[in-house]
Amino acid sequence: MKLEGRYIEAPGFIDLHAHLREPGFEESETLATGAHAALHGGFTTVCAMPNTDPAIDTAALVKEVYARAPGWAEGARVWPIASITRGRKGKELADLVELAQAGAVAFSDDGSPVDDARLFRSALEYARSAGRVVIEHPQDLALSAKGVMHEGSVSARLGLPGMPAAAEETAVARDIALARMTGARVHLTHLSTSGSIDLVRRAKADGVSVTCDVTPHHLAMTDEWVAGSRAFAWEVQDEGLRGVPYDSSTKVNPPLRTRADVRALWAGLADGTVDAIATDHAPHASTKKDVEFDQAAFGISGLETAVPLILGGVRAGWASLPTAIAALTTGPARVLGVDPLEGDHVVIDQEAEWVVTPESFFSLGKNTPLMGRSLIGKVDIAVIGSTKRRGGQRVAKAIAGR
Repeated sequence: MKLEGRYIEAPGFIDLHAHLREPGFEESETLATGAHAALHGGFTTVCAMPNTDPAIDTAALVKEVYARAPGWAEGARVWPIASITRGRKGKELADLVELAQAGAVAFSDDGSPVDDARLFRSALEYARSAGRVVIEHPQDLALSAKGVMHEGSVSARLGLPGMPAAAEETAVARDIALARMTGARVHLTHLSTSGSIDLVRRAKADGVSVTCDVTPHHLAMTDEWVAGSRAFAWEVQDEGLRGVPYDSSTKVNPPLRTRADVRALWAGLADGTVDAIATDHAPHASTKKDVEFDQAAFGISGLETAVPLILGGVRAGWASLPTAIAALTTGPARVLGVDPLEGDHVVIDQEAEWVVTPESFFSLGKNTPLMGRSLIGKVDIAVIGSTKRRGGQRVAKAIAGR
């Protein structure tokens, strides 16, 4: 990493967790628009989750993602993550070895966590033999039930059913226990509670092969955003812009938590417990978000706003800049078991101020509670090998293949 005045030069970012929606939900995002948005946000490599229709659960579908993904001149490289179970139904394992051979970089059922502990154990054992990591969305569905936001004082005030922290933490504890038993690598994605971070911290101290990531929105926003606050966690909560309560753009799974949880995530990042920052980019067509809060789809479109949110916490002194950059670069590479990609780099203007508008997004998903908010920090140049973009526009043609 190089720092010259207002500019930061860093390796290209790797996003471990994004939803590019193709095939099946192209009204929300496509591989092309998602890859373009990723590069606009500084991510030169983006790992696409298999929450598609059909789910990415066969070698042919893995290869189809590679075939459909845009070339380097048009956006970030796309690496597919394949399903753990057939159809992401949690009933029988997909052919994990065959999926790895076809190019799947990891396995996950993401929003449909594998409840069957015996089946999950088998998945870990097959993934270990295939040399891949399992990325698990830790959530006890029985405990989270019909919750739509964090269970606490804000949900009680708003009269919305909550998702308790225990719904995440009990699942984290189970996954750590199975990682310890099998010796396989487990990556816990989008952790959101202080208890989860503490469980991972202790497991790492015990030598368990567990890693984890957190998202930019969980690092910046609290459950008060559901009630209308638009103050970041490091800002005075009764100042700044106000939004409307029950804004469905704040509905995400796992939910936005308390300020104490946000501080714990940053503490985990600072002490190395948290390995990576991943966006959990979840774009949706307006028809799925412009409805009542409890009926809306979960998810925030996050590829293009990650950098200013992370820089905000760095400016507040909650983690160092090198630590944050590592969580976007070498950390994700280590989770996947790959070497950093030579030639990829980004230049960030850490003083650039811009306003989030629908027109500022390359993603089809405009679902973010940051709309209308002024942010500081923007990717100025993104380079993949010999492909360069400035401000989201191509300025040099790629000469390298995938």
